[in-house]
Parts: sequence; structure tokens; C-alpha cells
Amino acid sequence: MNLLHLDPYFKPISGREIQFESFLFSGGEPHIKINPNFDVSEKITLTHRINTFQDLGLLCMAVDALQRMGGVLHTLLIPYFPGARQDRLMVKGEPLSVKVYADIINALKFKEVVVFDPHSHVTPAVLNNCKMVNNHKFIRKVGAFIKQDFLLISPDGGALKKVYSLSKSLGGIEVIECSKKRDVNTGKLSSFKVYTEDLHGKDCLIVDDICDGGFTFMGLARELKKKNSGRLYLAISHGIFSKGFDHLHDFEKIFVTDSIKNIKHPKLKQMKLDKELMCL
Repeated sequence: MNLLHLDPYFKPISGREIQFESFLFSGGEPHIKINPNFDVSEKITLTHRINTFQDLGLLCMAVDALQRMGGVLHTLLIPYFPGARQDRLMVKGEPLSVKVYADIINALKFKEVVVFDPHSHVTPAVLNNCKMVNNHKFIRKVGAFIKQDFLLISPDGGALKKVYSLSKSLGGIEVIECSKKRDVNTGKLSSFKVYTEDLHGKDCLIVDDICDGGFTFMGLARELKKKNSGRLYLAISHGIFSKGFDHLHDFEKIFVTDSIKNIKHPKLKQMKLDKELMCL
């Protein structure tokens, strides 16, 4: 199988790589020139990290170029699905972003689109030929690093189903449920709650799909400490970390994949989304 890794710093699988050059025109438009020296009769897998519309634009340009060369497109691997958090219409006048991105990618007509730990069930509902990969193998690797026993912390109601499924796959690790309130107009968080009286000094691993600013986890850390927690750990499938790491000082270690970007920080342990973690 031929591989086209559109992000040169993200190569989750190995094989025969199609060579190319990409750049932006002075007007800001993405462009690509693909080396035709490959077997167009073999199936092609494309991988990319889509963090901006320019990233999406480069994907569209690559697909068009490959199709005009007679290439056989098969699999698209985009671990972080863009716009996945905007999966409900909360305020009048806003777009259903996940559907916008899905419609564009659906038009590219891949036989399979592989997504890692999507934010909700909406992504596979609107994305054609979607193969969802859960975070279970990722969290097993996290557990091997932590070594000692720990509790699984579900940060809010939206994560409950996935965290209980994860617990089952890990042999029934105890789950502690938490909640918060968010103002849909301002995004401000408040009223963090941990639904247990005493954690008895046990270590806790908060598991979630996305960390943006990290204020959810900062608020939960305070409440977990009030409930007599042990060491706190955080495992994130998709790490944006738009506010850095200084305010996440309560965590012993933060685990994250390279689904969005490559990051180095003393607080962080980043795990590469390889063939094993992506179940390929």
C-alpha cells in the first residue's frame, strides 16, 4: 500500500511513502506537487493532522491531485476529527461545525476514515465509512507507566459511557463520577463536584478526549484533593493545551498522544499513535 503523510512530523504507520512538496501561495492558499513515481494501481492511505482549514485544504488538494493521476484512494487516517466538540446547536446563529467538516471529507469519497477517540457519537453518525478507534490501548499503556493501582475519574456526564467502557476493558477499575456546569454563552465553568465522600488517599487518573485550556481538569483537581485523593494523573487523547501547563501543577504527570501536535514538557509524557494504538 502507498502512504501519503501530509504532516511530515506525523507518520503513524510505515510503508512505501509517496513523495511530495507542499507550500502556501502568497494569498494563503495551500498547494501540493506530488511526485508521480509510484504505482497508481496500489491503494493509497493518507494521514494528516487537521488543526486548521489550511490543513483541510491541503488534504483536499492532495486528493484532487491523486485522483487526476489515477490513484486509488482507500483510507484516510485523521486521529483528531476537527470541529467534533461543536456537535450540538447550543446558541442560535452558530454552525454545526462537525457536520461542516464531515460533509467536506465525505465528498472526498474515502473507503475508510479512521478517527481516534472521537468526542461523541455524532462524529461517526455524520462521517461516512468511519472507523472509530477507542482509547483503551492508550490507557493500558498509561496504566503500565503509573504501575500502582488507581481510580478512573470521569470528568463529566458526557464522558461517563466511555469511561465505564474503558473500566470494563481494564478489568473493572473503580470509576468515580464527577460533574461541572458550563455557561453555554460564555463557556465559563463552575460547580465542580466529585460524587464520593472520601477517596482514602488513592491515586486518581482523569481520562478525557480533549484538553484545550485545561480549566475542567484544574477545577476537578481541586475537588479531588478536597476528597482526600492521592497522586493525580491526567490522560488526554487530543492535547491542545492552549493555556500551557503552569496551571495544571496539581498533576503528577499528564499523558497525551501526538494526534494534534508534538509537544515536549517536563510535566508531559507523549505517546505516538502508532499502528498498535490505532488498531491498524
